[in-house]
Amino acid sequence: MRNEQINLAKQFIKDADAVLITAGAGMGVDSGLPDFRGNEGFWREYPAIQHLGLDFEDIANPKWFTVNPPLAWAFYGHRLNLYRDTTPHDGFKMLLDLVKEKNDDYFIVTSNVDGQFQKAGFDEDKIFEVHGSIHHFQCSEKDCKNEIWEADKDSIEIDMDKFEAQTIPLCKKCGDIARPNILMFGDWDWNGDRSDRQEERFYDWFEQLKIDGKKLAIIEIGAGTAIPTIRNYGEMFAKKSKKFKLIRINPRDFYVSPYIGFSIVYGGLNGLQKVLDKKYK
Repeated sequence: MRNEQINLAKQFIKDADAVLITAGAGMGVDSGLPDFRGNEGFWREYPAIQHLGLDFEDIANPKWFTVNPPLAWAFYGHRLNLYRDTTPHDGFKMLLDLVKEKNDDYFIVTSNVDGQFQKAGFDEDKIFEVHGSIHHFQCSEKDCKNEIWEADKDSIEIDMDKFEAQTIPLCKKCGDIARPNILMFGDWDWNGDRSDRQEERFYDWFEQLKIDGKKLAIIEIGAGTAIPTIRNYGEMFAKKSKKFKLIRINPRDFYVSPYIGFSIVYGGLNGLQKVLDKKYK
């Protein structure tokens, strides 16, 4: 059954005119990035936060930029430094080669804020980051959140023993504390303008696909059920046309209705190797 699903997915991708890549946190695992799946995994990455009695939802909250900026920037600064230092795994190259074969007729929809697709060479104008990007900042002050700017290239210094940021990014306009342009939990002050523009470009592309009657392969990698944004997108898009199919690559939450797609019971890199039939040395 598993091989049958792989073969069906492989053939559909081969015959497709265009590719939609939808990616969750599992896409970065093979690059060595944490996916924060469950408290145990999160606390293993950030034991200092466990000592404070906080979990991911607690710390991923904009209030810390007001009540404790050194703690907020220790968490987000460490992640920013980590993502900058990470090399995208070979699965990104496989996908990049695939979309080139499809005459660059593709788009990416991702809940990841790590910027790994841009780093791997994908077109910035063909990426929709639904939760924003850690590589862009905005002001944390409610009345000064209209601007979004690219993060400075300098690393944010962090005292890991105290888990405190030694350098705090500031708003270029008012000088108040800056924050990542990321949608956090309980976040009413996120500036979604950049993501809104990305979303508009995506839907323009997607609507044209339907008009042109193209065959679309939706390749979903590492999208979990805890925050099912990406899974919901993939299933919603796959139901738009009989010419669209969802290829769901996931070692745990792999089920997809056979009416709309195929289940690939592997992690991100291994699954891509299977359905794209490629390996790099």
